[in-house]
This record gives sequence, structure tokens and C-alpha cells, in this order.
Amino acid sequence: MLTTLSEQEEVRRGKLKELEALGIDPYPAPLFEITHTAKQIKEEFTEEKQEAFKNVSFAGRIMSVRDMGKANFAVLQDSTGRIQVYIKRDDICPGEDKTLYNTVWKKLLDIGDIIGIKGFVFITKTGETSIHVESFQILTKALRPLPVVKEKDGEVFDAVTDLEFKYRQRYADLIVNPGVRDTFIKITKMKNAIRTFLNERGALEVDTPVLQSIPGGAIARPFATHHNALDIPLYLRIANELYLKRLIVGGFDWVYEFSRNFRNEGMDRTHNPEFTILEFYTAYKDYIWMMETTEEMLEKTAIATNGTSVTQVDGVAIDFKAPYRRVSIYDAIKEHTGFDISGMDENGLREVCKQLRIETDASMGKGKLIDEIFGGKCEKHYVQPTFIIDYPIEMSPLTKKHRDKPGLVERFELIINGKEIANAYSELNDPIDQRERFEDQVKLMERGDEEAMYIDYDFLRALEYGMPPTAGIGFGIERLAMLLTGNVSIQDVLLFPQMRPEKTAE
Repeated sequence: MLTTLSEQEEVRRGKLKELEALGIDPYPAPLFEITHTAKQIKEEFTEEKQEAFKNVSFAGRIMSVRDMGKANFAVLQDSTGRIQVYIKRDDICPGEDKTLYNTVWKKLLDIGDIIGIKGFVFITKTGETSIHVESFQILTKALRPLPVVKEKDGEVFDAVTDLEFKYRQRYADLIVNPGVRDTFIKITKMKNAIRTFLNERGALEVDTPVLQSIPGGAIARPFATHHNALDIPLYLRIANELYLKRLIVGGFDWVYEFSRNFRNEGMDRTHNPEFTILEFYTAYKDYIWMMETTEEMLEKTAIATNGTSVTQVDGVAIDFKAPYRRVSIYDAIKEHTGFDISGMDENGLREVCKQLRIETDASMGKGKLIDEIFGGKCEKHYVQPTFIIDYPIEMSPLTKKHRDKPGLVERFELIINGKEIANAYSELNDPIDQRERFEDQVKLMERGDEEAMYIDYDFLRALEYGMPPTAGIGFGIERLAMLLTGNVSIQDVLLFPQMRPEKTAE
């Protein structure tokens, strides 16, 4: 009995050599024409349509084999699902030479190998749609065995759950856990639905720089690098906001981008240093219009992704159907802490944090302290989609002052299942006010706040040419994907989440 992976690999390499000795190329170059997928055959085949399925060409990975002597049943898996195939020795080897069946099929092929087959579709006595194989070809010999999963009636009920394996070897995880593949198919549907919504309304998809000389558009710690040819420091973008606003200055009325962003910060179940933000900016609109547009877009996206506006996350039903509740951040804090902080200065806020047992440090200004209070004591209570609105000016250096409420700005965050999903503003387009806000951020940086914003002088110059009144928003795509796929960890909606390098790579 084989007891270690290395022994299994050695056996498979021995089979590889035997195939080559028989003149069989285990990694052939010629194109293999596929006529049908597993899903197509299962959905479309009926006994009345047998004629259309008499010459089927199919390719897939061997997932299981039932040996019946002169005949075998096997299950092959392609990108659409699994299908049973029936292989009979005398069909594969009609003459005296039975090597292809007795040696190649029964002895030299393994679970995980990829083969191409040709044959016809039929329904077995047990009622299962299957392919009767008339010929087969080895397309890829797998040298590593697949992880073992437990199945019943063709469904996985004991999938691989080892996180080190799942995240580091996603390619193998996708093979053996069909539910993982379904998650990423849903994420593609989600993104396509968002694009369709925006495109149908006249928005223009654009691309902006990933390497930036000023890491602007958000309050976050950047990754730094160096451009050798120009001999200048550069940063991986933390946001694309300031570039999209430049395009509004340039005359586009509605622009959007799915932006891959990088923030040199902590990692947990809702944070990864590399992530995707959808941002869009629309001229002549405000944050009230943006709330209405967000509700409509997310409801349509949920239905396009799952067929319903309701999603289940960790046993909780969340409904994306519009409209969403709206609560001011001061009211939220008062409701969940008992403190009315609306008129407090920095010292007062520090005392509130002390009473609430929220840790602070000297680098934190008024905005950061309020953010800590809301994040630590309030955010978790908002499970159903809720707009938290009307933030203090100190929390929002890129946001237009509130038209009716002094000291506040026209901003909202969308909170779902206790986490921020989107952040939106009536955008600040006063270049003098914007310069002063940037200068306030520099003062915070001098106090030791590593997440404070840099001054982007080119952006200020752009604003001086005149940016029309504009509404803007940024969505955390992975967090939205977690909700719509029912996952509770961001690593489960990233194909390749960030991990430490392996100590010994093989």
C-alpha cells in the first residue's frame, strides 16, 4: 500500500515512462476538437434526439472509475460539470490486440488524468445520461494525485477544507471542489451585471495608472517601489479616484473603472493587500442621486447573480431590494453607544473612546477617532443594507460640505452584514477648499499618521480648470462578492489570495 505522496508520484512517473515506451505521447500537441460539454449533454439529450448525439467528442479529467472487468464506468469532469462514460474492451480494441484497454486504460491511467473521447450518448438502465466510448486519447498525464473528497450520488459532501491547501493550491481546489468553481462563476456574473447596468446608462469604462507618483484618493498606507528608467519613487495605487475625477474635468460625464488596488495594511477575513474597487463618477449629480442609483444597481446585480434579491450569508438572509435605510453617523453612534458626539472636540472624543475602551494614539485626529468609535461599536449592528450618511468634515478630505448642516459633508457609506461595502460623496470641486483639506492631512502625517493623504498638486491644478458638480462612489468588489456568494472570508472570493512564500517550493 502506498503511504506517502512521494511514493504515489514515483508510481505515476513510472506509468509515464511505460506510456512513452508504448509510443504514446502523454502530452500530445495536436488539437482535440470538442463538440459537446457535460452540461450541454445532460441538459439537451433525450432518446428522441439520439441522432444528434451519435458522434460526440468530449474531453475531461478522470474523477472516478468503476472496474467491471471487460467494461468500466468512469466519471469525467470538464469546466461545466461531470458526466459518466462507459468503456467496453471490445469496442476500444475490436481486434486481437487488447493493449489499449488492458494495459493503457486499466493500468496506466489514473484519477486526475485528462483524456479525450469519441462516442455516442445513451441513457443507462439506472437512468443516467452517459457517453458510450468508441475511442479515447490521452491528452495529459497527471503526476500528482488529487486530494481525496467524499461524494454521494455524484455530489461532494466532504470537500477539502484545509485552508493552507485551498488558498495555496487553488488550481487543485477548483478541480475537487465544484462549489468553489461555482463561486467564481457567480462573481463573473456579478461583474457582468454591474457593467451592463452602467453601460446601458451611458457610463464609459476607462483605465487609469496603477503606478502613481502620489498615492492619492484614499486614506491608506501604500506599497512603495522604484522606477529605474526615470529614477523616481512610485507607489502602487491605493485608489483611482483622483484620476477618474480628472476625466470628469476633461469633459466625460460618467466614467467607471474596476480598479485593482494595493494597500500595505493588515490581513484578515475581510482585508487583503490586493483587492478590486469599482469606482464611478457622474457629473451634475449628488450623493442623494448616488444612493438611489446604488440601490437600483445592487438589486439588479443580486438578481442577475442569484436569481433573487435575497442572499444567505452564514445563516442570515440579506435582502438587496431597494430602498435602503438611511441613518446619520452621529445618530448611529448615539443609538449604539449612548454618546452624542456631534459637538465634541478632539479631547472630548478621546474621553469617549476611553470610556468605550477603544484604543487610541497621539497620531489620531478628530476624524480618525470618530471612525474608530463607529467601526468598533456601531458598524456590526447594520446587517441589512443601510446608508450611513452625513459625516463630519474631518473624516472626509475629498467631500463637498453639506448644503444644510455646518461641519458635515455630503457623504455616505453603505454597510451590509456589519461591513462597509461602498463609500460615496458629493465630490469636493472647490480647489481652494480642497487645498486646505490636503494641508490638514499633511499635519496629520506630521503627527505620525501613516495613512494620511499626500498633496496631489496636479489634481489641484485640474480642479482649478473647473470640475462640474459630481457624485462619486467606490465599491469593495470582493466584499460584495462575499455577500452574493455566501462566503464569510475574502480569501474565498479571491482566486489567489496573498500568502507567505512556502519554505520549500517543489
